[in-house]
Amino acid sequence: MLSKSEINLITSLKQKKYRFQHQLFVAEGKKTILELLNSKLQLHQLFTTTLEFDVSDVLQTTITAKELNKISFLKTPNTALAVFKTPKPQPIDFSKLIVALDNVRDPGNLGTIIRLCDWFGVTDLVCNTETVDCYNPKVIQATMGSITRVNVSYLDLKDVLSGRKEIEKFGAFMDGETIYNMSFPDSGILVLGNEANGISKEVEAQIKKRITIPRFGSLQATESLNVANAVAILLSEFKRRTNFQNL
Repeated sequence: MLSKSEINLITSLKQKKYRFQHQLFVAEGKKTILELLNSKLQLHQLFTTTLEFDVSDVLQTTITAKELNKISFLKTPNTALAVFKTPKPQPIDFSKLIVALDNVRDPGNLGTIIRLCDWFGVTDLVCNTETVDCYNPKVIQATMGSITRVNVSYLDLKDVLSGRKEIEKFGAFMDGETIYNMSFPDSGILVLGNEANGISKEVEAQIKKRITIPRFGSLQATESLNVANAVAILLSEFKRRTNFQNL
């Protein structure tokens, strides 16, 4: 059975301040949990209505569907919920292409961007401190396990960009040079901004190359692309130009 203290701890992890305080986060669903179990992440405790996980009895608690409902963050709970220890920050590899996010607030967008980084082989994602927490339950759910293969760092983005003068910085803007007319390096920092306001002025000041995804519609009426969709197109073009010969 679930204890009251366990219920209180798990439900508190919906909030960033308690995730930070306890250095724990929640993952739900068999597929996501299996991905995390097969990574270097440390399991704190697994709560499951079945016995389908190869986890020691000490770290696994069998619960009822009713108990799972009490702790789940999903409208329709799966068969399991796991609590993992938050990993320590890892060094950033600036010799490769890096994606950087400035004030991206939507958990679904961040989760999808992490999956896209994983798909396109981008191992480092740098976020400013106002970007949504990557251990938010909705972000973890959206990554579908890709969080285990992408190093997400939270730093002062202006300082990161200004401190790396030797690295090319590309920023996604509505008025930039079309990506289809450009050549791209193997390394660099690709910056994307907030869903509504784009890249902030202080970060914009550090960017030398303004790039854009051109609109092809005859009316040119679409205001902007969803930030995750923009990441998909931009990473595809970066990789097509720099890695196609190696495929």
